Amino acid sequence: MRARLVVFPIRGRNWCFSRSIDQSTLDSQSAQTPSTFNEFWKKISSSSHDKSINSKAELIIDFASNKMNRAWTGLEKAPPGSFKNKLYGLGLRLLARIKPSEIFLKSISKEVGEVEITFPTSLNARLARRRLRHIALRGTVIHKRYFYGSVSLLPLTAAFAVLPLPNIPFFWMLFRTYSHWRALKGSERLLQLVSDSLETQDSSNATPNMRKNARDDSEDRSQNRLGPSWVLTPSKDLEKLIQHGDAHGGLSKRTISDICETFDLNTMDVLKYRDSL
Repeated sequence: MRARLVVFPIRGRNWCFSRSIDQSTLDSQSAQTPSTFNEFWKKISSSSHDKSINSKAELIIDFASNKMNRAWTGLEKAPPGSFKNKLYGLGLRLLARIKPSEIFLKSISKEVGEVEITFPTSLNARLARRRLRHIALRGTVIHKRYFYGSVSLLPLTAAFAVLPLPNIPFFWMLFRTYSHWRALKGSERLLQLVSDSLETQDSSNATPNMRKNARDDSEDRSQNRLGPSWVLTPSKDLEKLIQHGDAHGGLSKRTISDICETFDLNTMDVLKYRDSL
């Protein structure tokens, strides 16, 4: 599966990294995730014994994520002024604090086998790919650290279950654990895809899981393609939008909205890049 990544400077030294929304891919992934416990148990029980522990762990996490998404949808549809509606408002405020780079890295799933890097024509192609490698490598370090930190806080927040209120701290830490794990896997996958070759990655910065995944992916790529797993695509349309919308404080909201509409990006996520330090 190919993913289109859009890269452009948004405010000063702040760059935006975002993946184009592919609704057909989202629907396909949602259909493959079991929705009931019986379906989940049948799928994980019927898995062959040679399936890796990581694959089964991903199935468990996808199932739990699907349950959380459905619960979140239920809160969203709650009547205004109700307790569930207030919880939904609190959740929105917490989600607004998540960094856009984490959201971007989470969008790079294991199914992505090739990336198309779209950038303004005024930018150097090597610079655009280098910045992607940098954010991927940085993500492998940061999100691994935060993942273990979130896991360590789960038992502590679980103790709040004795209170006669919803255990919001526990569910928030559970979500953050899942989010950092997804961002970590996305970082590792993106680093593999935008590197010159899987065999020439810096082993001092690669984790054992990254090296194992690199060996597995190198076998798949040797069978499916001979060229690189990345395609550089300079865009004149993106260049025009940036040139016309560049202001002293960075790109205007109107320009960002036009870019998101043209390249199928999430406007709220892109705006976070402009407002971040």
